[in-house]
Order: sequence, then C-alpha cells, then structure tokens
Amino acid sequence: MKHIDYHRIHNSLRKYRKARGLTQKEVSLILGLKSEGIVSRWEVGRSLPRTLNVLKLAILYRTMADALFIDLRRALQGDVLKAEKGVLHQKILSKNDTKR
Repeated sequence: MKHIDYHRIHNSLRKYRKARGLTQKEVSLILGLKSEGIVSRWEVGRSLPRTLNVLKLAILYRTMADALFIDLRRALQGDVLKAEKGVLHQKILSKNDTKR
C-alpha cells in the first residue's frame, strides 16, 4: 500500500489550469471563490476543494473529476479494493459457517 500524505495531496490542478491558459485569479472568479489563494492552496495540496468545486473544476478544465486527483485515486483504490476483498472473504466464511 502506498502511503498517503494527507498534509500534501498531490494533484493535477495546476497542470489542467495551465493547459486551459487560466490564472488562479481567473479560476477563483469563475468558481465564485473569495480569493485566488484558495486555488493556490488546492494546487499545492494544502487543502482539498469541496465536492461541488471539484466538479466545477472538472467542467472548467474539460476533464473527469478523478483525473484531477489521479495519484490520490490510485492510492485510495488500492486501499478500498483490499478492504473489499477482506469483507467479501469474511462474508463467504460466514455463509459457510451457517451451512454447517
């Protein structure tokens, strides 16, 4: 399992913003944010945008929401699939115990 540093969430926000030729200030204005500092904090991974803002960013940047946080998605996917496998394994064991 890859360790996730929740104090610095790696993302592709800056890459997608630059690809669209937008400044942080322009993004903040389009999304209706109070300042471009919020966009900066998202881009350096100090904070995460709320779900609605992730969706707005995906629309603005012409991509899927999970593409903005692809490294985080991959790390979480491993954790979730491992936990799912454990739960399903326990479920099978429980079924087998009740059949005896």
